[in-house]
Amino acid sequence: MAAPKLQSIFDVPPDSAEESRLDALADADFDAGRSVAHDDVVKWLRSWGQADELPCPTPKPR
Repeated sequence: MAAPKLQSIFDVPPDSAEESRLDALADADFDAGRSVAHDDVVKWLRSWGQADELPCPTPKPR
């Protein structure tokens, strides 16, 4: 049986094995440079609802 696909960071994994699998995937993304700097996310969030709202940040090579 395939593991359920989580749709958001707010979805709760069904068990600790699935949570560990998802943590390993997140670690692999980070290690591969697929992450967004915290400061970039903060700037983006603060721009929401403003006339000059920023586009969603994307990962940049480290």
